[in-house]
Amino acid sequence: MNPVSKALSWLGAHELGLLASLFVVAAGIWAFAALASEVQEGETTGFDKRIMFSMRHPGDLSPLGSSAFQEAARDVTALGGVTVLGLVTFTAVVFLILDGKSHMAYFAAASVIGGMILSVLLKDVFDRPRPEIVPHLVYASSSSFPSGHSMMSSVTYLTLAALLARSHERKRVKAFILLMAALVMGLVGVTRVYLGVHWPTDVLAGWMAGSVWAMLCSLVARWLQSRHTLEREAEHT
Repeated sequence: MNPVSKALSWLGAHELGLLASLFVVAAGIWAFAALASEVQEGETTGFDKRIMFSMRHPGDLSPLGSSAFQEAARDVTALGGVTVLGLVTFTAVVFLILDGKSHMAYFAAASVIGGMILSVLLKDVFDRPRPEIVPHLVYASSSSFPSGHSMMSSVTYLTLAALLARSHERKRVKAFILLMAALVMGLVGVTRVYLGVHWPTDVLAGWMAGSVWAMLCSLVARWLQSRHTLEREAEHT
């Protein structure tokens, strides 16, 4: 069977799921574009400020919560940093290689690296300044839109969670893995706003872009598996 026939056969076998996934991807891209347009026109300024001020004392704009809570927020936000995500990705890649899935390992690494490149490109395109209306409680560089921590935590944790979830048959296990990935992704984004280094719309955009990228990577992985280019989840070599 030639490549075109294989692709058509795969599309036919996965038509409903594929259409749903493509709809989600298209909706995510549309939502990101719409949000980006609103941000560039300044339409989200009021919303951003209200959310940021709601996390702070009215008088001195210091963040709500004790010093211990603020330190915990710094710990959580680090889960979306380059260092932690690099270690998580490296660990997952080595595990997949040791598990006899070297092609899947390379694909996972490429997915994360590709998401990182996309994040940098988007930041350069929009070049939104960081919020200066509240103190920054952690170091932050580069432009603000979209949030790199939010986007990369979405890319990394959702992509790796999808690969891990598909290696289990029990639905409760699958749901738990994906929910934990979404929880970590969500907490990272919220702490970026709480710590004063991102506008809320930066985080929303990061979640959208990262989720769309993770979904696209999942679709590509499924297609490559159908062509036996990538190992299937239960397959060992």
